[in-house]
Amino acid sequence: MEHYDVCVMGLGYIGLPTASLLATKGMRVRGVDVRPEVVDRIRHGRYDVKEPDLDVLVRSAVQSGNLEPGLEAAPADVFMIAVPTPFREGHAPDLSYVEAATASLIPFLAEGNLVILESTSPVGTTEEVERQITAARPELKGRILVAHSPERVLPGQILQELVGNDRVVGGIDAASTKAVAAFYRRFVRGEVMETTARTAEMTKLVENSYRDVNIAFANELSMICGELGISVRELIRFANQHPRVDILQPGPGVGGHCLAVDPWFIVWSDPKNARMIRTAREVNVTKSEWVFDRVVEKAERFKKPVIAVLGIAYKPDVDDTRESPSLHIAGQLRERYGADVLVVEPNLTEHPWFPLFDAEEAVSRADVVVALVSHREFKHLDRELLSARVVLDICGAFR
Repeated sequence: MEHYDVCVMGLGYIGLPTASLLATKGMRVRGVDVRPEVVDRIRHGRYDVKEPDLDVLVRSAVQSGNLEPGLEAAPADVFMIAVPTPFREGHAPDLSYVEAATASLIPFLAEGNLVILESTSPVGTTEEVERQITAARPELKGRILVAHSPERVLPGQILQELVGNDRVVGGIDAASTKAVAAFYRRFVRGEVMETTARTAEMTKLVENSYRDVNIAFANELSMICGELGISVRELIRFANQHPRVDILQPGPGVGGHCLAVDPWFIVWSDPKNARMIRTAREVNVTKSEWVFDRVVEKAERFKKPVIAVLGIAYKPDVDDTRESPSLHIAGQLRERYGADVLVVEPNLTEHPWFPLFDAEEAVSRADVVVALVSHREFKHLDRELLSARVVLDICGAFR
């Protein structure tokens, strides 16, 4: 069986760009995914994710012969696990994808191999990966290297940030830490900072929880200002004139796989002490319900309201709808008002839940316009067209 330098388990938002980048750096890469349609598309140099230059990178990696996609793992020097880590009911972490990926690579491991968990995970998960491996292959106890290095990239800038951002890496022991740091220094221009696996795991969770808490403050302010008849954006602009104040902008909630999920991993690990982190999550979830109620309040003024919903991605100018509060709100409105909800998402060509409309067509037909995501296309909408409608600018698209 062919031997590879690196075997990447999971060819999603992080796994595929990473595998392609390593291949273009001259490494022999086996990319593994359980979805045959994904493997087939990549074999033909395609991938259906809106990410600048990713299609060019994938095509180059495949055509070079250095990236070989497949449904099964293969022998390699380094194994990278880049699979989803969602949560179950009650916000308990779902590590089944990590466990399945680990189980599938175990038969191919050999002494001296390095296993890297890139998936954002609760503290202690990297140690669990090592335990799973050595339970199945006890002869590898103390003879393989296991480490964690969480990705720190922003959708829309993944390729630049994979190389340019600093990385935190940590192993289950000193030898693993040294090995994982040496591996990332082969292609990362940013600083590679060494620590333990547990600290590396917690670092990523803290980064996203910090952002979630700060967004929650802005979202809570927006709800308070809504009740008191105050413009929250004007308020924040004035408050931010203070040299030590930097309040973020409010929105419909918080989405994306990271910010909407990672704080729950901390809460799950220590529910007694993670009080502020839990409250911030609850505020950001509540904000979506608050927005829905405001839209309904405006819509009920009309006998048969037509509502234009602008944006269902979780952030501006991407096609990613994972954990999107805007998608949730659009779905709620669709359930209540049916086909009279006209959804606009310029970064998607189709969606399984509802048809998509052109922005100007949707606005011209609507009684109520609710802007949920400040995509660049919405900033140029005809202001006279908007002025004839009831407009709820939840995200500051029309500032």
